[in-house]
Amino acid sequence: MLERLAAEHEVAALLTRPDRPAGRGRRLAAPPAKQTAERLGIPVVQPERPTAELELPADTVVVCAYGLLIPDVLLERGLWLNVHPSLLPRWRGPAPVERAIIAGDDETGVTIHETVRELDAGPIAAQQAFPIEPEDDAGAVFGRAAEAAVDLLGEVLRGTTFRPQEGEPTYAPKIEAADRELDLTAPVRETLNRIRALSPHIGARAELHGRRVTLWRARLEEGRLVPVEVQPEGGRRMPYDAWLRGLRP
Repeated sequence: MLERLAAEHEVAALLTRPDRPAGRGRRLAAPPAKQTAERLGIPVVQPERPTAELELPADTVVVCAYGLLIPDVLLERGLWLNVHPSLLPRWRGPAPVERAIIAGDDETGVTIHETVRELDAGPIAAQQAFPIEPEDDAGAVFGRAAEAAVDLLGEVLRGTTFRPQEGEPTYAPKIEAADRELDLTAPVRETLNRIRALSPHIGARAELHGRRVTLWRARLEEGRLVPVEVQPEGGRRMPYDAWLRGLRP
């Protein structure tokens, strides 16, 4: 999204989170957005959290998965446009893609709205829907939402009007450890939806053949859930059949 915006607009700066330790070596690593900004020659601002003292050299700020509270004093200084991957007011909150797939939604989308104090409740500038295909995991939906968001932002930044959100809101709380645990006695479609929702970035957990594994992909065959890709504890991702062959008798 940053690359596409920079190709069509003057991006004055990137506001992102500070560098954090990452990987097994816990070495300090820059957020991906920072890496992109540095490659494009865009100045980077990385406060531990945004405060009233933060100065941004632009009247319009595009917010995408920032995840930190924006103080009211900053919201009052300019137009903050939030990119949210759902059809607001459905699935306000931090995990809209995952919750939509878990719920079995046939459709989702992306919404560009004004950032206000209440979570994802600001008036809508633009919105685009698209289907959630039966084989889509969260990664596929995120990718489709990002493409749609860039096109919508181009329209919004050229000038737009806002309309209030309509309908009863639903909420998408963040994914907790309990959300990762699969109930293999639940209806198979529900189990498959949870696996899809947590792939490829979080992973659903279960016990198969007496071993704890992460399930990354599965499919339905004649009403049965068939694992396709798993990851044993401490191991790498692999085809389920290969993992089965490697189990000791």
